[in-house]
Amino acid sequence: MTSRSSIRIRTRRTALAAATATAAFLLAACGGDGDGGSGHEGPHASASAGAEAGSTAGNETGENAHNAQDVAFAQGMIPHHRQALEMARLAADRSASAEVEDLAARIEKAQDPEITTMTGWLTAWGEEVPESMPGMDHSAHSGMPGMMGDEDMTKLKEASGREFDTMFLTMMVEHHEGAVEMAGTEKAKGRYAPAKTLADAIATAQNAEITEMNKLLGKDGKDGKDGKDGKDGKDGGNGNEGGNGKD
Repeated sequence: MTSRSSIRIRTRRTALAAATATAAFLLAACGGDGDGGSGHEGPHASASAGAEAGSTAGNETGENAHNAQDVAFAQGMIPHHRQALEMARLAADRSASAEVEDLAARIEKAQDPEITTMTGWLTAWGEEVPESMPGMDHSAHSGMPGMMGDEDMTKLKEASGREFDTMFLTMMVEHHEGAVEMAGTEKAKGRYAPAKTLADAIATAQNAEITEMNKLLGKDGKDGKDGKDGKDGKDGGNGNEGGNGKD
């Protein structure tokens, strides 16, 4: 692991510990009608350092034209989505917050079909589809923006109640920010129109969910990005806090 990755992971752990100590109690104070959020996490620096905007992955023309960045986007976003699904599925029997459970369910509902869509693209292009295996090796993707390492995932699995909720929200904000960064690269450098459309939808939806999660953590909720080369957007979308907590 590079020194930069080590610094990033230590920084994340320090921030997570601070958030757990100061923000967990805010979850129980949230109220509303339970209809919050965007309903879509869907889809980082480029998922492949070798992907270049001007290169072509084939000889296709017209609607099927795509380039190496489109391939890298799909190959990177698929494992990124899979980790988000793994995190979201933990909420059902660990969370103490109805808002967190609702958010997790929406993330799963949005991202599962997107994995299927991107798998279809790669298959049609004759490109490798990332393998899906039980017990995902998170360390293999630790260089991707927003991805959690094995130690992070182990801690999340071992947590419960409000500790889980705070940890889940803190990690998922970072995970979403990574997906928005990936989407911005695809929008700027991709060629395949459906992939660029999906990237735009991902950036919009996940920025809204970042706002929602920051509100649940007691932050101002304005930390979203616009999906354009990782620059901050003017606003993070309009997330809702959602329904009453269990406690």
